[in-house]
Amino acid sequence: MRNALAVMKRELRSYFYSPVAYAVIFIFLLIAGYFFYSAMVFYGIKSYELSRAAQFIGAQELDMAGSVLRPLFANLGVVMLLMTPIITMRLFSEEKKSGSIELLFTWPLRDMEMVFGKYLASVLILLASLAPTLLFSAIIAFYATPPWGVIATGYTGLFLMGSAFMALGLFVSTLTENQAVAAAITFGALLLFWALAWTVGLEMDTFSQTIKYLSILEHLDQFTKGVIDTRDIIYYLSFIFLFLFLSLRSLESKQWRG
Repeated sequence: MRNALAVMKRELRSYFYSPVAYAVIFIFLLIAGYFFYSAMVFYGIKSYELSRAAQFIGAQELDMAGSVLRPLFANLGVVMLLMTPIITMRLFSEEKKSGSIELLFTWPLRDMEMVFGKYLASVLILLASLAPTLLFSAIIAFYATPPWGVIATGYTGLFLMGSAFMALGLFVSTLTENQAVAAAITFGALLLFWALAWTVGLEMDTFSQTIKYLSILEHLDQFTKGVIDTRDIIYYLSFIFLFLFLSLRSLESKQWRG
C-alpha cells in the first residue's frame, strides 16, 4: 500500500506541475456553474409562474430535486465523460512514450501497486473537481430547503460513475503510447457504455434488459432520485474491478514481452 501511495503522489505532482489538472478542474467548474445557473433560473421562473397561478389552482410547491438537482447531476455526468480522457490519457501512455515505464518496472514495486497508485491519483483529480460544486447546495439553501438525501445520493452516484470512467481510461492508456489515441478510444468506449440504454426499445425482453443493465448511465438514475440500489453499487464496483484487472494483465503482458 505504501508503494501505491508513493506512485499516487508522484502522479499528482506530475499533474499539478503542469497546467493540465488546473485547466481540467477550471473548465469542469465553469461548465458546472453554467448548468447550475441555468437550472436555478428555470426553477425561479417556474416558481414565479406557480405563485401567480396559485389563486386559480391553489398553492403548489415546485420539486427542487426534479427541477434542479436531477438535471444538474445528469449534466455533470456528461462533463465527467468529456474530462475523463484528458485526465487518463497520460497515465501510462506518457510513461511508455518517454521510456520511464521501463524504469518503473525495475522498482521494488508490484504491477498492482503501480496500477492502483495511478488510479487513485486520477480519482483524486475527480474529487478535486466535484468537491467545489458542493457549494451549489449552500446556494440552494438560501432559496429553499435542500433535499439533502437526494444531494448525498446524487454525489455518491457521480463519484462511483466517475471512478468507473477513470478505471476504463486507465486501462486504455496501458494499450498505447500515443496520448491522443488513448483519449479518443477512451471517449469512444465511454460513449458506447453511456448510449447503450438508448438502443433499447419498448419491448423489455432478456436481451434488452441485459443491454440496459450494461449502460453506465442507467445506474446513475436511481442515485439522482435519492435511491441507493445495491445493484447499481455492484455494477460500478464490478466495472472498476474489471478494468483495473485488465490494466494489470495488460502491464504484465507487456513486461513479459519486454
